[in-house]
Amino acid sequence: MEQEAKNVLVVVQNQCDRAAIYHLMIAKTRVKPTARLVEVFSAIQGEGLNVGTRQIFIRFGLCDLRCHFCDSPHTWNAPSMCKIERSPGLRDFEIHSNPVPLPILIEWVERQNLPSLHDSISLTGGEPLLHAPFLAQFLPIVRSLTHLPIYLETGGHRPEELGLILPYLDSVGMDLKLPSVSGETYWTEHKKFLQICFDANLEIFVKIIVSQKTEPAELERSAMLVAAVSQDIPIFLQPVTPLADPEKFSQVPVTAPTPDQVLGWQALMKQFVKSVRVIPQTHKMLNQM
Repeated sequence: MEQEAKNVLVVVQNQCDRAAIYHLMIAKTRVKPTARLVEVFSAIQGEGLNVGTRQIFIRFGLCDLRCHFCDSPHTWNAPSMCKIERSPGLRDFEIHSNPVPLPILIEWVERQNLPSLHDSISLTGGEPLLHAPFLAQFLPIVRSLTHLPIYLETGGHRPEELGLILPYLDSVGMDLKLPSVSGETYWTEHKKFLQICFDANLEIFVKIIVSQKTEPAELERSAMLVAAVSQDIPIFLQPVTPLADPEKFSQVPVTAPTPDQVLGWQALMKQFVKSVRVIPQTHKMLNQM
């Protein structure tokens, strides 16, 4: 009789545990995931490995870096409003309030996704990984609905957050920040970030903004960092695009490098990695935002 009572107690306890877990799960689902966006639009990718391809851009607000050359400081903070393109490429923007619930963003992306038009979805910013918990819920849904590859454009300094969304990514463009150009230093984080991407068999490339103030020693260190992960990872040197005075936020002058500088830097880095390409911001030339 005593043993039967114990068995009943165990069953009741197990049922209570399951009930508690169930109610906890229900409580979690009531927390609606939201994101603070800057804009959603369709355009031609102007940088890196995907240059020239058509993408749906989802630009997230918030960035924890303050690079001297940044041409989008309006993404540093969480805006109260965001711009959403109604028709792909027509720049017929609607204005909506932030934060944006996940189902609404799904609607906006589906509206952009005309048959056969886009090659991938670009997560950009700001720093998209500051929205990693949101992306962990958003990306599985948007991939299954659009059947488009997911491309992450990132500062490459948040490897822990990367782990939250790694299974849902197809390619990653990592900005490697040179202290002499950006004012930011993340050598250790960049190495860890790159290794995680490589181990996950993602398509990955490294982008480095260069200016007249670029230190060749930093480029050599960058090439060695990449080569330590894999010599096959391509590096893109991107000469900085000088900003007009109204766009500048930093007092540090940032000037595009000379052709001789770029040729010398490319030769230097090719001693360590197989592919070093020089591509300016082509979307600026094409007026593609």
